[in-house]
Amino acid sequence: MTLDDLSALIRQHRSLKPAAMDAARPIDRAVLMTLLENATWAPTHGLTEPWRFRVYEGAARLSLAENLQRLYSEVTPAAEFREDKFVKMGESPLQAPTVVACWMQRTVGGKIPALEEIEAVACALQNAMLSATAVGLGSFWSSPPLLESATFKHWLGVRDEDVPVGLLYLGWPKAGSTAPMSVRKPVEEVTTWA
Repeated sequence: MTLDDLSALIRQHRSLKPAAMDAARPIDRAVLMTLLENATWAPTHGLTEPWRFRVYEGAARLSLAENLQRLYSEVTPAAEFREDKFVKMGESPLQAPTVVACWMQRTVGGKIPALEEIEAVACALQNAMLSATAVGLGSFWSSPPLLESATFKHWLGVRDEDVPVGLLYLGWPKAGSTAPMSVRKPVEEVTTWA
């Protein structure tokens, strides 16, 4: 792969919302495992490899959807509760054939700052999303506020010191769907030289 090939892949990637994914078309297990393995090649200070993944496919997506709605209802103050978000929590997991819950598993001893561990998981998710783009899959990284709650952590079965980082929705684009257009500021506007 050349730098131009890599640049094209990075610039081609767009988030594809679950509603634009074909829920009836599963992702081959070997492809999914390759995406997750590529994720694990992200930078990791001290080789702590803090990323953890739980994959929801088939009927497990319904359980995820039901629990996201339940947890949203439990952790959201009444004044902040939004019916549209509640509905979306129940629909999104059923619109994508695969949803991956991703979290940072804190290393015992904590020599590496927690922020660096979260950043490593973010890099892992970027690797997975770019890999998805390379094979024609859509991806969408969602991080609703309920992921920060102790209630969600308990449901997911992670430790108090671990940090949920997101839900990664993966799926083949529906026929006729197109990737959204995107632009970026010229790099000169965001770069200074010392």
